[in-house]
Amino acid sequence: MKHKKEFERQTEKKMKKYVKKTVKVTAMIILGGVLFLLANYLLMYLWNWLMPDLFGVGTVTYWQALGLFVLAKLLFGFGGGGKNKRGSSHKKKIKSSCKCSSWRRDFDEWKHYDQFWKEEGEQAFKTYVEKIKNEYHDKSKEE
Repeated sequence: MKHKKEFERQTEKKMKKYVKKTVKVTAMIILGGVLFLLANYLLMYLWNWLMPDLFGVGTVTYWQALGLFVLAKLLFGFGGGGKNKRGSSHKKKIKSSCKCSSWRRDFDEWKHYDQFWKEEGEQAFKTYVEKIKNEYHDKSKEE
């Protein structure tokens, strides 16, 4: 008797789980269909609002907009994101790449730039400008 009640409890628990899953899947299918139809209506509305004024083309019906939507999806893809076969995403690749480690190292050195400019840079720049002026002045004398 005890075993029978335990079996009934387990069966009831499994059935509740399957019913919940079925309800969720059905709701997602209905929601997906509604969103698809809404996206199609939005495409039709935007087309009829913009395209005749901008390009002088005619308006489209709901079903023509549906055809355009499907055609665009076939031509330009379904937006799956193209996951890598190994399971690592594009962001992980960028994060783990060592390409910008040298940039980070160089960036750390820039914190000394202001002090360098105060001590040596300004005078070095003035010397360089004087050198350029003298070279330019000498060339103009030769001509």
